[in-house]
Amino acid sequence: MIVDKYLLFCGLLVAIVGAVEDVRCARIPNWLTYSSLAAAIAIRGGALGWAALRDGMFGTVVLGGGIFIFFLLRAMGGGDLKLAAAIGAWVGGAHALPLLLSAFMAGGVLAVASIIFRGHVLRTLLNTVELIGHHLCWGLVPHPVLNIDEPRTMRIPFGLAIAVGALYCVSSTFWWR
Repeated sequence: MIVDKYLLFCGLLVAIVGAVEDVRCARIPNWLTYSSLAAAIAIRGGALGWAALRDGMFGTVVLGGGIFIFFLLRAMGGGDLKLAAAIGAWVGGAHALPLLLSAFMAGGVLAVASIIFRGHVLRTLLNTVELIGHHLCWGLVPHPVLNIDEPRTMRIPFGLAIAVGALYCVSSTFWWR
């Protein structure tokens, strides 16, 4: 449907702005996430009807829910969660899971590149073993030191990975079909 392509493109624009802010300031602003979520809901519900609104809410749950688990573990911040939820409202249910998976892949590539570039390979491997052991013993409880609240923890701008996932979904919709 033509309207879905435009909604997907709006989600990409939100993702790009979020990525720029995340790279530039290491924060994704609330004005972006809340206003874009409200706009997506208003457009889907007001102009396109209940079916489109339901699809947008499903996209929000899938995309936001995929990030929510990592947010609970303090592996990702609230800005990443809110950005994903807002983009999910734009892209809808059909694109939410492919966007989430491609964002996770892009985030993994970005993390590995950052680890290698900064020379933290051994420390990252040791921290990974520590995290696995912690979660095997304590379950889904954040690690007391290895989390985003710790100032010394290496961070990557996951908003950039979300934008790459959105770009993948847009390109597959517009050019590869």
